[in-house]
Amino acid sequence: MYNVFIEQIRGASKSIPSDLVIKNITIIDVFGQDSFLGDVAIKNGYIVGIGTYEGTTVVDGRGKYICPGLIDAHVHIESSLTTPKEYSKAAILHGVTTVIADPHEIANVMGIDGINLMLELSRDLSIDFYFMLPSCVPSTSFENSGAILKSEDLKPLYNEERILGLGEVMDFPAVLNCEEDMIAKISTCLDNDKRIDGHGAGLTLNQLNAYCTANIRTDHECHLSSEVIDRIRRGMYVLIREGTVAKNLSELIKVVNVKNSRRFCFCTDDKHIDDLIKTGTIDHSIRFAISSGLPAPTAIQMGTLNSAECYNLKNTGAIAPGYKADFIILDDLDTFEINSVYKNGNLVVSQGVILTETLNNSNDIEHRNSINISTIEKNDLKITTKNKNLLNIIEINPNKLESNHLKVKIDSSIKEFTSSTESDYLKVAVIERHKSTGNIGLGIIKGLKIQEGTIATTIAHDSHNLIVCGTCDEDMILASESLKDLGGGIIIVHKGNVLASIQLEIGGLMTARPTKDILEDLEKLHSAIKIIAPDIDFNPFLTLSFLSLPVIPDIKITDRGLFNVVDFEFISVAEKIEG
Repeated sequence: MYNVFIEQIRGASKSIPSDLVIKNITIIDVFGQDSFLGDVAIKNGYIVGIGTYEGTTVVDGRGKYICPGLIDAHVHIESSLTTPKEYSKAAILHGVTTVIADPHEIANVMGIDGINLMLELSRDLSIDFYFMLPSCVPSTSFENSGAILKSEDLKPLYNEERILGLGEVMDFPAVLNCEEDMIAKISTCLDNDKRIDGHGAGLTLNQLNAYCTANIRTDHECHLSSEVIDRIRRGMYVLIREGTVAKNLSELIKVVNVKNSRRFCFCTDDKHIDDLIKTGTIDHSIRFAISSGLPAPTAIQMGTLNSAECYNLKNTGAIAPGYKADFIILDDLDTFEINSVYKNGNLVVSQGVILTETLNNSNDIEHRNSINISTIEKNDLKITTKNKNLLNIIEINPNKLESNHLKVKIDSSIKEFTSSTESDYLKVAVIERHKSTGNIGLGIIKGLKIQEGTIATTIAHDSHNLIVCGTCDEDMILASESLKDLGGGIIIVHKGNVLASIQLEIGGLMTARPTKDILEDLEKLHSAIKIIAPDIDFNPFLTLSFLSLPVIPDIKITDRGLFNVVDFEFISVAEKIEG
């Protein structure tokens, strides 16, 4: 390192030639939110100068723009359905050179082994993977997951250099109530001088104050402009999310301006690989921000420098001397059209083609069938309504994670609930699948638009039990049993036949198969959806998977039953009210 450092200084002072010089290019200044013309010199994987330089290799940047490599400030790699290796291939094509990942999906299934697996699978890839330690496994005590992680379990992992802090603190009552283990997790993170991520959906201002007092400094769960302002005023970073289901970009970008932009970052959170390939990732957010009227240097700042500084990634996120030579060359600034991508000063993408192969061949993964469910009978799915006159129903909000709590009056003489496609009231079940406890939580949802058939998946945030929703019990049982045989995944059943499925053999969340195979399976699933739900205009798979997350208002369902998130308590699906 000593000799490398000396070479970089000499390269900067022009006493020796640089390895690479990008000449006559417009440099995006993310510090001053401006741009200027110049050369960019690179030595030993770092930028050593901006100005006028000569080098061993020279690239003419005339008419083009150079900006830092993009950073996804918060992402669950497991939600892409792919391994880090396959994910990196897709992300680097969109200019992403760094991601900050939270592996709490696989941790809910496999515990510490899952975190270590993600660390191993993400080494020596075409982009840099950093991780936040899962703070809430499970997300609350109101569900059963495959593992429970305490503060003592997480402590040793802070020795790993790619651990940046404590992941999204979803169990906000544990913070507000100063529960011992949660306070220990927070204290350990702060003792290691690391960042703490938030997940502040539905917090009141007093609760938000307590949250911030606990040194929780980011939040990606804002969906209203007022929530953004409340957080910025309290010194938080707001991570503007644009994923496959949760789409907050169009609303929240309205709040951003050149005065407050330093407290904003971009993230994807949860995005399927087909969506990532088609629409992009952080490049999509930057493109949208520019088209919405934000100056391009400001939008780029939000997708680069801000994220780096938020998570204390030193010498990352800018075109400046001493910073890592992770950068993008753009053909057009307003459309953010990517010409090429450089990682550590090396050309890795040119004209949409990856030029370098990864060093990590870790797609050969030993795995076990993690789907442990008991035999399901029709009686297990029965929702009794006799002598009841009110149903508590989960209503979906398309492209949002928040649900509505509907209260629907019924005739008390009806003995049992059956799905109604006319009213779009469908039965849903969450089946515990880690330890074969036999737990099955039952509920009713509105808004999934299935006309005939069933969707089931072992992606059910965050404990990742098996969630199934359909128009008849027989198809729901068939879908659940078929997922067990697959070892996890997503499946569509129609009239007693499996129409399409994708196998996710790694924890029921990911597959090690090539992206090409995953895309083919996803295309078949989307085609099958048109058969059972021809009017649906949103992603039903991830939408269904978030109905079991009991930390996002208003009402959700776990393997233990229907859960009122606002009051943080279980409620009955059917009840009797007077009057």
